[in-house]
Amino acid sequence: MLGWVLAGHDYFAQNMLDVMEKRFGPQPQCYAVNFWQGLSTNMLSRMLCDAIYKCDSGDGVIFLTDKTGAAPYRTAAQLSHKHPHCEVISGVTLPLLFAMRYHRDTLSSAAFRQFIVEQGGKEVTSLWHQQQKYPPFVPASLST
Repeated sequence: MLGWVLAGHDYFAQNMLDVMEKRFGPQPQCYAVNFWQGLSTNMLSRMLCDAIYKCDSGDGVIFLTDKTGAAPYRTAAQLSHKHPHCEVISGVTLPLLFAMRYHRDTLSSAAFRQFIVEQGGKEVTSLWHQQQKYPPFVPASLST
């Protein structure tokens, strides 16, 4: 099963998890990380790292964040490069999470990433999709 780390500003993450658990019961391998005003990105990184280890059973972890480019997204992006089968998604909503929860057991992390972006509409994207739009800068002297 894919682990889910919900991460966002203020109550975003915990509210999402609370609603899901109220509707569907306990969500295994699912953890909420709230990014409060004044919290350092170093502490956010530690909290997200802790969440990865609580959620990952070996199948991978999906970071589900509120805003592309904001601190939870950026910090998750940095951590995702250090862990296999780790994806970062932004723009998630409760209806989308309700629909996608059924696919945590059946899809790989890459397939899940592709499917949630397709299902989510234009507001939902992933780190991978953003990297395809904006490939890393390579100085001309290194590219030859």
